[in-house]
Amino acid sequence: MTNITLTIIKPDAVKDGHAGAILDQITKAGFCVKALKLKQLSAVEAGQFYAVHKERPFYNDLVNYMCSGPVMPAILEKDNAVADFRVLIGATNPANADAGTIRKNFGKSIESNAIHGSDSDENAAIEGAFFFAGLEVC
Repeated sequence: MTNITLTIIKPDAVKDGHAGAILDQITKAGFCVKALKLKQLSAVEAGQFYAVHKERPFYNDLVNYMCSGPVMPAILEKDNAVADFRVLIGATNPANADAGTIRKNFGKSIESNAIHGSDSDENAAIEGAFFFAGLEVC
């Protein structure tokens, strides 16, 4: 178990002005922001990041969505970070997410669900390194 996870505030949430409220909810849940940036993903970058889904039918739509506007990736720190963050963000489909979760509060659909969260400690390390060089992490 590590104490970091990666999140990405997705294009619709950034565009709709929810990034500040989402970050506020994250920090109030006890997470410390160790790195944060605003980034416009290219199709190549989004494709590389989501390569694990390349054979899935939603892959092209996901890549197109993730490069449709700026995103805000962040490395977060907290004990049991990955598992606790998965609870905080809620179910992938905002309609099925628990009240008070980020996806329930800010998500619009399964695709436009406001936020990404790492699904394992291993992926948190890989995903964090994808977006941030060592000196960018506090």
